[in-house]
Amino acid sequence: MNLADLIITEAVVPELEAMDRNGVIRELVESLGRHGAFDPSDCDRIVQTVIAREKQGSTGFGKGVAVPHVKHAAVKRMVATIGRSSRGVDFAALDRAPVYTVVLLLSPISDAEGHLAAMEKVFRHLQRDNFRRFLRQADTREAIAELIAEADELQEG
Repeated sequence: MNLADLIITEAVVPELEAMDRNGVIRELVESLGRHGAFDPSDCDRIVQTVIAREKQGSTGFGKGVAVPHVKHAAVKRMVATIGRSSRGVDFAALDRAPVYTVVLLLSPISDAEGHLAAMEKVFRHLQRDNFRRFLRQADTREAIAELIAEADELQEG
């Protein structure tokens, strides 16, 4: 599994408009819904589930990155998107620093194993300083997609 296989490039938000965690989650979920990841009428339910997950414990793991993730009945295949904020967003991250990059991962309820594998792939990429730095600087969907493809190649090689 490659990260590029999960990311819906058209749903990537190169500059998030939202200024807070819940707004960012809504913006990314709605972007996925608009681009065919699931029925757009399910957006509100998915947003509520992601926010409920965040209230259990922040997915802002530090170093300017957050990875909100849930399994949801409305999601039929594993999908992800990325949002970038040049201003930074308070995500209640573990290091208390603002978050500049958000990777949203949604999985079907029936694919717990795939969800864990995808999370591992996302975290493996995000552990690399260069990947985080370049992702934070990438300001177009194309640049973000290119960076992810390159990171996948490096992981395979």
